This record gives sequence, C-alpha cells and structure tokens, in this order.
Amino acid sequence: MVHYFFEEHPNYPIETKYIETARRRLIEERQKGISGYYDLPESSRGLYERLSELRQKPIVRDARTVVVLGVGGSSLGTKALERFLHPGRPDAKTTLFLENPDPVELSCTLPLIDPASSLFVLVSKSGSTIETLSIYRALLGHFDLDPSSDRERFFVITDEGSPLDAYAREIGLSHFSIPANVGGRFSVLSAVGIVPLTLAGYETAPLLDGAARIRDALFAGEAEHILSKAAFFSTYADRFPINVLFAYGSHLERIGDWYIQLWSESLGKRTPNGEHVGLTPVGLVGSVDQHSFLQLIMQGPLDKSVTFVKVRDFGKDLPIPDLPLPHLEGSAYATGHTLGELLNAECDATMQSLQSRGVPVDRIELDSYDAADAGELLMYYELLTSATGALLGVNTYDQPGVELGKRILRSMFGGKKG
Repeated sequence: MVHYFFEEHPNYPIETKYIETARRRLIEERQKGISGYYDLPESSRGLYERLSELRQKPIVRDARTVVVLGVGGSSLGTKALERFLHPGRPDAKTTLFLENPDPVELSCTLPLIDPASSLFVLVSKSGSTIETLSIYRALLGHFDLDPSSDRERFFVITDEGSPLDAYAREIGLSHFSIPANVGGRFSVLSAVGIVPLTLAGYETAPLLDGAARIRDALFAGEAEHILSKAAFFSTYADRFPINVLFAYGSHLERIGDWYIQLWSESLGKRTPNGEHVGLTPVGLVGSVDQHSFLQLIMQGPLDKSVTFVKVRDFGKDLPIPDLPLPHLEGSAYATGHTLGELLNAECDATMQSLQSRGVPVDRIELDSYDAADAGELLMYYELLTSATGALLGVNTYDQPGVELGKRILRSMFGGKKG
C-alpha cells in the first residue's frame, strides 16, 4: 500500500472551489477521452496474451539483455520502474537504455551488448524521433544487423500509422501501438513500459492494479489529498514556484527523473491570455542530497515546497554493529540499529527541520518495493499533474515549446528527411 500525508499549511489556506474545479476537469477529461492515460490500467491488459506467446519463443526466453531505444517519455518511465522493481526480481534480464546520441557514452555501451542474446525494443510515439532513430541506425551499422532477417529480436512501439509503424509492418517486425490520446510522458503504463518490462521478466500486471487503485479512489472521492495538493500548487505558484521530490531510497531515484519530465513538459506553458506559468521540479535522493541541495532549501530563498517519499520496509537490511573504532565514538549513536532505520530516521529529521523553517512539506510512504505500489505512485503523479494543469489553466498534454528547436535542427541538416 501507499500512504499519503498532505495537510493544509496554516499559513497557506486552500479554497474549496479550486478542489471542486479540479475534480470537474478530471472527470471531464476522462469522459471525453481528452487523455487516455486514465484508462491504461484496463486497456493495457490486452497486451498480456500476446506477450505471453512471445515470451515462450526460444529467442525471447533465452535472451539475457533487453535493449530499449527511446528518449524522454519513451524511456524515463520504463527506467524508473525497472530500477524500482529490480530488487524483487534480481533474475530479470539486464535492461540497457540507449537514449542520448552521445558518441562517447554509446561507444562505451555498445560493447556491453551481445546481439545474439539480446532483444531490441524501439520506442517512439511520433515514429520520427531523431535521436532514437539515429541511435538505431548507429546500432545496426555497428553490429551489421539486418532486422528483416532476425525479426524475432526486434520490437517496435509507436503510434499507429506513424513512419515507424509503417517501417515495422514493411519488414515484418513485432509492433505495438500507443493509444493516440496518450502522450509520451503519460505513456509508461501503455506498451511503452509494459512490453520491455515484461520481456525482461518482470511481472507487470500488478503495476496496472496499483494504478487502478489510486485512480478509482480519486474518482470515488476517496483521494481528496491529490486535489488539495493541486490546489495548493496552483494557488501558491508564485510564492512556491519550485517543488522538490526528495526520495529516500536509491531505487526511487529514477522516479525523480521521470517526474521532472512529467511536471516540466506538462505545466510549463503559456496560458490562453499569454501568461507564462509553470512549476519547476527538482528530484533529490536522500540521504545523498542532504549534503548538497538541502542547504539551499534550508537557508536559501523560501520558494520551495518539498515532498518526501520513503519506503517503510526495504525487504533487506544491514545492521550497524557496535564496533570499537578509535576516535569515531561520536558517530556510534546509530549502532544497534539498521541502515534502513537510519535512512528513514534521516528522512524524518530532514522533514522536521524544514517544517521548523516554514517550508511546506508533505510525505508519501510506501510499504515496500512492491510493483502495485510502483504503479500507484506513477498514476498518483499523473493525476496530480492533470489536476494542477487544469487549475493553472494550461493544456497539460501538449508541448509546443519544444517544437521550434526540432524545426531549427532539421533546417541545420538541410531539411533532409530521416
């Protein structure tokens, strides 16, 4: 289970009318199909029959590595879930992500890939993402691969009717469609995440169960904390324009990366009247960033709110033994406890210190590194993003600000088609 603790700050009251406005907007979005991510917990279940058949094929069953080619919404959510789920499935296939066309990084990563024991998952919603398709070309050239003669190793995930979809159909690759009304950054519970994670050996059905759990709670009026938090963010966007996700657990780190894209690309917009709005996301990992960014939160400008995420039971733990270490007696106060207890105590202490400074804080507690909890946490943030966008008065699901750079890039290469 996931537990949420959000309370209205005494100095920053929330008006009920904004909560009701957010509720109406989310109901309308779902009913009108403005965004289809609301329905992924059901629609994605249709993938399992086909994936079950694919997993029985010797090439898929015996593969040791899954290579995901994608960027942004085509990879960040999958990376977050793979990191979160791995402690519970240490026998899962190795998953590598090729995202950035950085020649140094790729030159170091490609030697880690054995094409004869790998599966390749090519992900692009538009079917024309220049980074992804350029890396794909580099991969094929490096290994002298011909997908048309080794079809069972290659999988394509894209919009139906996209150039990549046409390519996959032309040469006979397995292909999966992303619902047309599901944007890339909201697509992790579609084929984008479910296919590569399932191929890697993770049980992905619980992800959808957890996502449905929090979504149904919201629409049943049992998760008001989401709407209240969105009302706080929109009401005090000028006072607290920065939100920090402070995750206490290394396996939560990539959820912070995913959240940064979701929050930035969804909320950083111009309103219909031309006003520039948005909230800046920051992803931190405790306790590492207690030794860096925390100083800025504590004594820098009071313009940040902080959400703490902790795990109650790590599933495995290490004791801190009481060993006689000369001159180090001052650091022995945690002996007799475990590292997990220390980490969670640091989370609580940091939260209390920020509260004493007047920083608005809330917290989320996961019972364990459980797949259903992971699905719930991601759906929670998607719902929160939609509610906040509705109250800020923006189109949460477009991204016009990134299109200009794409046009300029194409012109730099003479408008040459990919």
